[in-house]
Amino acid sequence: MIDALERDLGLTEAQVVTRLANEERAAATESSLTTALGGSFGGAWLNDDASKLMVATTDAAATKAIEAQGAQPVVVPRSLDQLNGVMRALDQAPRKVTAGAALWFVDVKTNTVSVQAPTVEAAEALVAAAGVDRSAVTVAATAERPTPFINIIGGTAYYIGSSRCSVGFSVTRGSTPGFVTAGHCGRVGARTTNPTGTFQGSSFPGNDYAWVAAPGNTPTPYVRGSGGANVTVRGSTQASVGASICRSGSTTGWRCGTIQQHNATVRYAQGTVTGLTRTSACAQPGDSGGSFISGSQAQGMTSGGSGNCSTGGTTYHQPVNEALSAYGLTLTTG
Repeated sequence: MIDALERDLGLTEAQVVTRLANEERAAATESSLTTALGGSFGGAWLNDDASKLMVATTDAAATKAIEAQGAQPVVVPRSLDQLNGVMRALDQAPRKVTAGAALWFVDVKTNTVSVQAPTVEAAEALVAAAGVDRSAVTVAATAERPTPFINIIGGTAYYIGSSRCSVGFSVTRGSTPGFVTAGHCGRVGARTTNPTGTFQGSSFPGNDYAWVAAPGNTPTPYVRGSGGANVTVRGSTQASVGASICRSGSTTGWRCGTIQQHNATVRYAQGTVTGLTRTSACAQPGDSGGSFISGSQAQGMTSGGSGNCSTGGTTYHQPVNEALSAYGLTLTTG
């Protein structure tokens, strides 16, 4: 921790040690004063170098009690409970209004709730819809567009609206991270969640591959294996007919079999798909797009099949190298 704080906060080792000691004392003091001040407590924060704990209160008579514990009192018009009440009202505002904002939070230093959005007008719209005391809120435009940071791992679920498919393999295109999956899972422009992304390319029928750009998420060289253990992808050399092969998907997990044929053509109700690999590994709905791997070599993404994992079945995958070539993607390897 000391090394990381030196690096990221630009401090010397002695400054880090002093800061950590101050922060430990401040945490204990804040806990004590939160209880002692009760409803008048307005929040607490450390100054820039963490040498002093600032404690806010709505009760001017409480300043001596704050000073007695070595903190600096700040008299404010609103308690933390009141600010949290404003937050609850914002949290409960209609979805169509909250969708226009980026974030909102209690700012104890200014004794207000800050609402930030791509435009000031969008922030004001949320404040108005929530019906909160305008004097308790500050608004600002922000360039922030928060998205969840998710490790992209083959075989895990992702969602397209109310539909679910599975991640094939982590890839990058230039500096943009993402993943390959089945083309029948989404068309170009479709949005995904968990991880958040957008279909940049999709081919189905004819082929059954797609790639999803997922900026802000982390590509990994892994496929979710047996019991949730990660299997490392080291390349994408095609395995021979008769070789063992395993697939990972969000419905049936890790299932294995052997490669029966390459270059199979399958007629689905939606049309014909060519160039698939036929295997004896089972799969079920929701596994679509998930990873097929032989040893450490990525093979392809689950397309479809017959049967199930209770009675056994046949599953087809779209070779991954075709998708990588079609979209100019680089497979993430370990």
